[in-house]
Amino acid sequence: MDFLWLFTMYVVFLLVCVSVFCLLSGRSMSNSNRISNYAEMVSHVLPAWLQRYYHRALQTRSRAFVILHLILDALVFAEYSWEVFGYCWELELKWLYIFLPYALITINLYYFYLCCVTDPGTLTRQNEVSYMQVYDYDDIMFHRDRRCPTCQLLKPARSKHCSVCKGCVQRFDHHCVWVNNCVGAFNIRYFLFYLLSLTLAAVSVAGVITAFLLQVVLLSHMMTAAYIDVEGHEHLMSIAFIIQHLFLTFPRMVFTLGFLLILVLLLGGYSCFVLHLCLTNQTTNEWCKARSHSSGTGLLSKSAKGYSRGRVENMREIFQPHTYYKKDR
Repeated sequence: MDFLWLFTMYVVFLLVCVSVFCLLSGRSMSNSNRISNYAEMVSHVLPAWLQRYYHRALQTRSRAFVILHLILDALVFAEYSWEVFGYCWELELKWLYIFLPYALITINLYYFYLCCVTDPGTLTRQNEVSYMQVYDYDDIMFHRDRRCPTCQLLKPARSKHCSVCKGCVQRFDHHCVWVNNCVGAFNIRYFLFYLLSLTLAAVSVAGVITAFLLQVVLLSHMMTAAYIDVEGHEHLMSIAFIIQHLFLTFPRMVFTLGFLLILVLLLGGYSCFVLHLCLTNQTTNEWCKARSHSSGTGLLSKSAKGYSRGRVENMREIFQPHTYYKKDR
């Protein structure tokens, strides 16, 4: 069936895009040398006129991925508003379900904006002393009396220098190109809400599209219909035939649904991972550093035990960081 080949190519394309997404958004979450090698390999297959913009996007703060993020949001909701909304309104689906995606994307854009503009906890000479008093040095990952070779500032425990933002960040988690900012002590809560709201927005749009397609199948009685093949034999409608019919009738909806399902799996998994880190008072930087260390699990357990104050206090530290930075206020 031709449509299956086309849809397979579409899924493969999405998976390639997802791989690039993970590479770019995780460039500060894993071994920096390895990521740099991957980025260099990708640059060799690009046209010469694109290489300059590619390196600029990866090595300096750039709004390119912020704009791309907004474009993807706009495309999904343009399709939803143009086609899905009208059909669902005609079929008299509950208005709460139809308008829910708009409410969720509004909330998501608000937290997306906060992630972009909030100072994650940049280390300066003015706050250097107070930041050093927030966390104790564990002498495993973080050692006292060490200076950042770039900033020439004493490094507080749990801080790290970001080569993209050109500064050290307190409680550094990772640098996210999609928000064009580091995720640190003062915007990790916004980043968590951003991920959760984006996941829920994708789920809600996918749910409405799925409900509409199911309504089409039920109202047209496709499940009990039959067709006659080229040899004159009568067959009941199969699932593959119904999917093909929906694909040919509503191609943009099916493509959008496929994109959203993959997005939900990725965002849902990543949101659970970030929530787990928050509950255990770990950062992505610490989690990756522990697993790349020779002692692996032992290092991770010691570090996590050292900074964890229990789930309630850990979440309080995420959502009320000012209570842990009183001397800097």
